[in-house]
Amino acid sequence: MSLDQPSRRALVTGLVGTLSVGGAYYLTRSDDAAHDLSPSFHSSDETSNLGVELQGKPIMGASDAPLDIYYWTDFQCPFCEQFERETLPDLIRKYVEQGTVRIIFISLPYFGADSMTAAIGGKCVWDQVRDADPSTYWDWHAAIFEEQGEKNSGWATAENLLEYTRSVDGVDADSLESCLDDRRSALEDEINADSEQARSFGVGGTPTFSVFDPDSESVGTLVGAQPIERFDEAIERIRDA
Repeated sequence: MSLDQPSRRALVTGLVGTLSVGGAYYLTRSDDAAHDLSPSFHSSDETSNLGVELQGKPIMGASDAPLDIYYWTDFQCPFCEQFERETLPDLIRKYVEQGTVRIIFISLPYFGADSMTAAIGGKCVWDQVRDADPSTYWDWHAAIFEEQGEKNSGWATAENLLEYTRSVDGVDADSLESCLDDRRSALEDEINADSEQARSFGVGGTPTFSVFDPDSESVGTLVGAQPIERFDEAIERIRDA
């Protein structure tokens, strides 16, 4: 299901905020680290009202939250790291923990081969923990972003991902290694399909967010490491649509 379809296009409320590489928001919020939180996660085998296959995607928050935020991200993306460090803690506290919003994490390996390897690693880890202890995924996800280096410098190779994983309790690095070896092709196909769908939605980079009301099918889009105030505006606009 594409946002380009006439019925869907009419529901789009417009671009809430756009951020270019030269126009980043830099906040001074070092006391609020998203990685210190322990948000709940769940899985789903459904197709959302936006037409996104939820199977295989980590979902943060309550399964019955009235609003969805689709978050297209790349572990190599510096603005994704900035968003998770500066804005995501407030988003979790104000909306996710209150049961208002759930966040669907969708890998969009924008920066090349290492981005794809990290995206496949994320799928492997999610598949490993989602049934027994899905919140463990957050520990791994946060650990990888904490290790972020320069794009395509080699920090996100399979070998390095395995090394980072060994420091994360509850995630088996040997299982991750086997998954990267045995399932890479199939998982890469899934990620490429998600990327193709993202392009049909007009998503051209990371991070990109779509705030979506499944009942009214109203959509608002934000691009870049936006501050919490932009999310406040987007959520209010979708609620009132």
